[in-house]
Amino acid sequence: MSSREKRGKVWLAVAGLVKSKDGQWLVVKKRYGGLKGQWSLPAGFVEAGETADEAVIREVWEETGIKCQVKGFMGLRTGVIKGEISDNLLHFLLEPIEEGEVIHQENELFEARFMAPEELLLEKDSSVVLQYLIKNNVSFSKPGVNDLNPGDQFGYTAYKLFF
Repeated sequence: MSSREKRGKVWLAVAGLVKSKDGQWLVVKKRYGGLKGQWSLPAGFVEAGETADEAVIREVWEETGIKCQVKGFMGLRTGVIKGEISDNLLHFLLEPIEEGEVIHQENELFEARFMAPEELLLEKDSSVVLQYLIKNNVSFSKPGVNDLNPGDQFGYTAYKLFF
């Protein structure tokens, strides 16, 4: 079964805008997919049993070796692929817990590193989303709320709001 078949026709993925203390952004250059060879944010699919904010922390760490914490939710990119697949990507703002060496995941990425947003704008290989975020100075986020319980009848083992 291919990864496309495993996910079905509704996809939920996450991307993380990781900003260093000096304002640089953590970006990756993928080896596959529609963003092959382009600078983009670390991203990946939400897996069973995890919240979206847990998924973005895992994906950033797996792709770059950088441990982060979520500062908040930024927004949603949503689209339909070939009239049938609902493709949804939640964007989170993150900060490194400790700024260590960036180590990229060899089988998925050509490269990963921190770059200044101004430098990324000049790169011909920056993704459309990166260009949009930089040109429109999008970096606001909504922090998460962890201490709510909608009721035991739902059986949530994790429940968070980002409003």
